[in-house]
Amino acid sequence: MTGPDTVDNSTATGLFGREDDLQHIRRLLGAGGGALLLSGDAGIGKTAVLDAMAAAARAEGAQVLRAAGVEFEAKYDYSGLNQLLFPFQDTLRTLEAPFRDALLVALGFESGLPPPQLMVSNAVLLHLRAIAGDAPLLMVVDDFPWLDRTSADVLGFVARRLAGTQIGVLAAARSESLSLYDNGALPEYRLQPLDQRASAHLIATRHPNLVASARHRLMTVAKGNPLALLELSSVLPTMREPALGEAPAVLPLSRRLETVFGSRIIVLPRPTQSLLLLAALEPTGDLAVMQAAARQANNGYGLDDLAPAERAQLVYIDERRRLRFRHPLIRSAAVEGSTSTARRAVHAALAQALTDQPERQAWHLGEATVEPNEDVAALMERAARITLRRGDGVGSMRTLMRSAELTPHGSDRARRLAEAAYIGAESTGALTSAQRLLDDARHTASDLTSLHAAAAAAHLILNSDGDVDMAHRLLVHAIENGNHAYDAADTALIDALCTLALVAFFGARQDLWKPYYQAVKKLTPRPPAVLAALGKTFSDPARTGGEATKELDELIEALPNVPDPVEVARAGSAAVYADRVGDLREAQWRLVRMGRDGGPARRYMSGLMNLCLDDFLTGEWNEAASLADEGFQLCESHGYTAFAWYFLYVHALLAAARGETDEAEETAERIIRWAIPRKVSCAAHFGHHAAALAALGRGDFAGAYEHANAVSPAGTLASHAPHALWVTMDLVEAAVRTNRHTEAAAHVRAMREANLPSLSSRHALLTEASAAVSSIDDEQALQLFVKALAVPGAARWQFDMARVQLFYGERLRRVRATTDSRAPLKAALGTFRHLGALPWAARAEAELRAAGGVTRPLAAASTQVLTPQERAIARLAATGLTNKQIAQRLFLSHRTVGAHLYQIYPKLGITSRGMLRDALQGRAASDSPHTPG
Repeated sequence: MTGPDTVDNSTATGLFGREDDLQHIRRLLGAGGGALLLSGDAGIGKTAVLDAMAAAARAEGAQVLRAAGVEFEAKYDYSGLNQLLFPFQDTLRTLEAPFRDALLVALGFESGLPPPQLMVSNAVLLHLRAIAGDAPLLMVVDDFPWLDRTSADVLGFVARRLAGTQIGVLAAARSESLSLYDNGALPEYRLQPLDQRASAHLIATRHPNLVASARHRLMTVAKGNPLALLELSSVLPTMREPALGEAPAVLPLSRRLETVFGSRIIVLPRPTQSLLLLAALEPTGDLAVMQAAARQANNGYGLDDLAPAERAQLVYIDERRRLRFRHPLIRSAAVEGSTSTARRAVHAALAQALTDQPERQAWHLGEATVEPNEDVAALMERAARITLRRGDGVGSMRTLMRSAELTPHGSDRARRLAEAAYIGAESTGALTSAQRLLDDARHTASDLTSLHAAAAAAHLILNSDGDVDMAHRLLVHAIENGNHAYDAADTALIDALCTLALVAFFGARQDLWKPYYQAVKKLTPRPPAVLAALGKTFSDPARTGGEATKELDELIEALPNVPDPVEVARAGSAAVYADRVGDLREAQWRLVRMGRDGGPARRYMSGLMNLCLDDFLTGEWNEAASLADEGFQLCESHGYTAFAWYFLYVHALLAAARGETDEAEETAERIIRWAIPRKVSCAAHFGHHAAALAALGRGDFAGAYEHANAVSPAGTLASHAPHALWVTMDLVEAAVRTNRHTEAAAHVRAMREANLPSLSSRHALLTEASAAVSSIDDEQALQLFVKALAVPGAARWQFDMARVQLFYGERLRRVRATTDSRAPLKAALGTFRHLGALPWAARAEAELRAAGGVTRPLAAASTQVLTPQERAIARLAATGLTNKQIAQRLFLSHRTVGAHLYQIYPKLGITSRGMLRDALQGRAASDSPHTPG
């Protein structure tokens, strides 16, 4: 049986998300005979469940009889029973005479007077028992409401008399059809929509290349309906292009879906159909707006005409007195069945009814207007900016594109196309669409000087094979030669300056920042706080970061009430090098949650970047790894190659800190190789930082010095190289351990001259600790260590704090204050174990043992208990499986497996994968009750 309700959503192991349903249905049918009616919305997968149950019954040795209600056969008595029993005519003739004759006549195999229905019912029951014999038998009936009435009554009679037999009846019906036959004959089980996880699995399996925004839109509209998930995905994009392929507000239906969801609309009265179209095109469901629009349409219809649609269970009025469709695809069906003329008329009526709501009015006017109209185009341009501030970059981009289509003048049309291109490149990740829009803008106006055009082009250059200098020249030319008055309220100018700040940050050179400083000074009446802060913390924090406190305070205080994701992301960038991301974590998480729900990809990425960096500094390494993986995949799926290195850097840092030296160095080298030809010096600095940390972990202090020195030469904090602040203690430690004491002391002087302690508690910790490490005077060094560890708030920076504790413990032991050294060494060891920082844990363990703080080998000393999941991962890793192979077996991500291993090693007191087998065997022996004491 195939039909509109048939959904092939099976995998090798069964239906997507239906395992619990199948088990529950089996229990309800029971082992001793039973009957069940499976109900659910159209397309929910009832036929697929019937198929699965039939296949399972056959696999267990049961006979399966199948039938399906067919509309044109519903008027013929016993036609449904004929389908079920047709293959068993021979067995039928073995029944006793009165029952045999009655059934042969009822099923049309012989002629005669119509038999009494009770006689037929008993005959069917006897016949089924004869067919079944001692084996199970299952009758499966699809589209039960379209079964003829007499067959339905007979099956109801049989269903009530199955106790003690091995005969089962499983039927299916659409929920809206229950009233056609609801006589209580069969108990009902309602099949629910797929949950989010099963829906995502189904889409990923059938359409793995569907872009994230389209996937989210599809899941929102389909609401777990398998047929809708499969059919609608054919109208959505499979390329990395969310803007042009973004699902429209009302999805176009396939012919099959139109049949399924539109069949009940076409039989409604014409006024009701018109009101449904109006409701479908005004998705808020506001009854007052609908009433006003109906009056504007002047067609004599009113809200009372909705009653037939309510009775047909197509719409309902919710608790907020708003009209809602029972399923979003009924709304789509209402639109699909209308004409373009009817839709334009409804949009025009709605626009007239929404004069107090400019964004919605503009959208309806845009849909109602056919010829160019500057008034409508201008309204849509303003609406697009409102939409963008709400975080809907794709909607804003689409509205601007429609605004440009309706613009009669070339220069204005080009300007609007350029702004749409900027949003596509900078916000939504629609880089291909952005390039096309930018090309269209240039063809429309050959003398295009739009700031948004320059900013869009800069983003496209950064994410292609172009370099920083090219993007910088383009932006500076547009800013310095544009026709603007340096008005601080000029959105295009602020967007261009923020893009210039990003380009200058990438280049990490003073000359790139000078035009930014000059332009910001010219802004009147005063620069926005975010631009002032970026010019101090994002450019050269070693020299000006401490001056940004006022602006940062202003930004952070305002963030809870700032809905615009662009402002939230820019505030996060301003806070990074002042170590204040922790003050706006919730705002950054808001960007991530918005992105996961289909919001702007670039804002999503910004939130992930800032959270990753803060997580590493504060010891939330498992979360950092997970978010970095999420961010890298986001860059890959949207073509944001210019930002992928951020997330690679986080992975490199984590690998370096955890002792995965080869992976850390390979990833760091990958970043550096990408950065150098593009002149993205900042990315190269990030790569050198990770490589320096990896070298420190393996004891290669000469290599660490070389990499740290590449970021900022010893004795100076490189100008306009923000990451110079992140390698200060690394450089000093490497210098001291390679006997470069003069260079170490010079670098500490540079840190003090820059007054880094005023920037944050972390920089205060690093400055005092670096001074202590570089000091040749033991007494002075110990005092400086005490001062460093006493910095208020320094404990938040877990890894840095533990490193300072380790330095302090080492110095105490070397001046023979052995007993005093144990406390900081134990504290450091505990943190390193917690983080999984294995090289540093091994170093702290060796120092602690030398100080008499540990009397047994680390493997024997650990008494921490592994969780069940950790034990499973450890055992599989001990067999030689890779993280990816373990992840596949345990249904985890390979990053999660790696994170667990970093927790497992310290618990077992080991430092490498190769030690797992012996550690687990030793643990098993020590835990055994038979082990000799």
